[in-house]
Amino acid sequence: MQTIRDKASLGTTIDSWKVAGDRVALVPTMGALHAGHMALVAEARRHAPRVAVSIFVNPMQFGAGEDLDRYPRREQADARLLADAGVDLLWLPPVEAMYPAGFASKVSVSGVSDGLDGAARPGHFDGVATIVTKLFNQVRADVALFGEKDFQQLAVIRRMVADLDIGVEVIGVPTQRDDDGLALSSRNLYLAPDERAAAVALPRALGVAARAIERGDDAAQAVAQAREALSAAGFAVDYVALVDAETLAEAPGADRPRRLLAAARIGATRLIDNIGIPAKHG
Repeated sequence: MQTIRDKASLGTTIDSWKVAGDRVALVPTMGALHAGHMALVAEARRHAPRVAVSIFVNPMQFGAGEDLDRYPRREQADARLLADAGVDLLWLPPVEAMYPAGFASKVSVSGVSDGLDGAARPGHFDGVATIVTKLFNQVRADVALFGEKDFQQLAVIRRMVADLDIGVEVIGVPTQRDDDGLALSSRNLYLAPDERAAAVALPRALGVAARAIERGDDAAQAVAQAREALSAAGFAVDYVALVDAETLAEAPGADRPRRLLAAARIGATRLIDNIGIPAKHG
C-alpha cells in the first residue's frame, strides 16, 4: 500500500492507474477505522481493481463547539488495517493541502440537506459536499463507497453527483452493527461503559417504531413513542423523523421507500442511526 500526503505524488499514482485502464474505487473516511469502514473497503474491492482510502478530519464540516479537536485520530493503526485489507493507496492530506491560503469556495446542496442534521448542524453538509467533491477530483474515482449509517450524507452526495454531472458511481453500504445492534461509529469510542450500555436503546427504539409503521400503525404515534423511549433511556433527542428515502421529505407516502432517522445525545456523545422501511404496494 502506498501512503501519500501530497497532491503531486497522488496525481502521479492516479495517472499510472488511468493509463493502465484501471477503475478506481474511493472510500472517503475521517479515520479511527472500525469494521464498518472495512466493510466499505471490502465492497470497494468488488467494484474496481484499484482501491484508494482517504483519511482526513475535515474542519469545514465541524461547527463551533463540536468535537474537531478531540475527534479520534489513529493514523498508524488505521494504516495497518488498510494494508492488511489489500488497499492500494492511502491518501493522507494535511489541512493545508486541502484548504490552502486563499481558499474561498464551497459546494452547497439544498433540499436534502435542509432538515435533520442540516438543521441541527448548520453548515455541516456544505463542508461534506465540498470535501467530497475535492476528493472525487483528486482521486478521479470511478466509484465511491459510503455507509448508510450517515444516510442524509449519502443522500446529499447522491444529489450533488447527479446535479453536477460528476462521473462517479455512488454506492451505499448497509450499516454495520455491534452484536447488540448499536451502529458502529468512530464516536462510540467516546462512550463511558454505562453510556455504551444505555446506547443500545437507540437502535431498539427505531426498530420498534419501524416494525409498527410497517404493520400500518399510526406513524406519528410510533415516532413519538420512539422519542419517549430514547428520553427514558437518558438520551437528549435532537430528532426522530420518518422521511422519504430519496428526497428526505417528511410525511412520505407509504407507496415509496421510507427511512426512519434519529439523532440523540447520551452524555457528551451525539449518535445517529436509521432504519429503512420498504414501500407498500397494493
